[in-house]
Amino acid sequence: MITPFFFLIVTVIFLIYGGINYYIGLRGWQALFSFITFMNPRVYWSVFWLISLSYIFSRFSQKYLPTILYEGLNLVGAYWLAFMFYFLLVITTLDLLRLFDRFFKFIPLEIKRSLNPALGFAVVILVVGVISYGAWNARNPQVNHYDLSISKQAGSLKQLHVVMVSDIHLGTIVHNGNLTKMVSMVNDLKPDLILFAGDVFDENIESSNKQQVSDTFRKLSARYGVYAVLGNHEYIGGNAEEAINYLSEAGVKVLRDSSQKIAESFYLIGRDDRSAERFNGVPRQDLKTLMQGIDRSLPIILMDHQPSQLEEPTEQGVNLQVSGHTHSGQLFPIQFITRRIFEKDWGLLQKNDFQLIVSSGFGTWGPPIRLGNKPEVVDIMIKFK
Repeated sequence: MITPFFFLIVTVIFLIYGGINYYIGLRGWQALFSFITFMNPRVYWSVFWLISLSYIFSRFSQKYLPTILYEGLNLVGAYWLAFMFYFLLVITTLDLLRLFDRFFKFIPLEIKRSLNPALGFAVVILVVGVISYGAWNARNPQVNHYDLSISKQAGSLKQLHVVMVSDIHLGTIVHNGNLTKMVSMVNDLKPDLILFAGDVFDENIESSNKQQVSDTFRKLSARYGVYAVLGNHEYIGGNAEEAINYLSEAGVKVLRDSSQKIAESFYLIGRDDRSAERFNGVPRQDLKTLMQGIDRSLPIILMDHQPSQLEEPTEQGVNLQVSGHTHSGQLFPIQFITRRIFEKDWGLLQKNDFQLIVSSGFGTWGPPIRLGNKPEVVDIMIKFK
């Protein structure tokens, strides 16, 4: 049931989104297209609104559109979100400079007269260049390697080779081709253990089913198996149970507030995502309860999608936590925000015997663009003492 509060929130979001796009469209017309004599403003605004609203339209009409049309509109709209973001940054910066110039007169009159439409073309070329690089960057993941030590004995094991991947976001935009590349990269590393730290699927798990990614997952090979935890996006789409079944059928064991003793040498713990309570009303177990019965003299590895509340694993004697979720901002300069939200939004954090590795993720959410960070597969070599 749609409540008045929900309707109000949706209305405000639509107004803000529409206002931002109108501002970008108006500046585009004033700076560029108004100088093209054959350009009809009705044609311009019709095309502009068709593109800028395609993402929202596709999300609300998914059930009623043919798959190819829905996925096409979704892809166009996802790219537009990135264009909108960077057009807004550049245009707002230029308008602020114009505002300051009214008071301080630091831009020569000759330059101001010659700005349009040259400046408009320059802005378009700049943003297209930035987005093009971001699209290429998002499609070229790298392997990041970490050498770690855990000051515990692990039975007969002297070292453990772990490969961790987070935030694939399989769905309409990130599909089986991306997954095939990831599986190839992981298997080339010949790991002992493969971990998926949440958000394997995006909201639209049905698109992934149609692409038959199970066969691709089954190609993964690791001595001690393949494990995963849920992320917030499996819950956002209401597909948490389906995701668990789907991964299990593909040979990936999902740890949901549960633990696994592996090779009588170390423990692997998987926590349910923090968003579980918000979407299904069931809070996840606290880590202290979850670790009851665990032999703390053995190494303990924890999978938790979001790198939050780090005092829990630190206090409970976890030796290594692997997380994702942050995407390291995904679009520059958002990483300056994620760095304020999370104690560590990417890379390695060490606190005495506790170590945390946060991945920037393999896939993308929304725009298939990455700027200011790289998609990655995380390669971890652990030595036990």
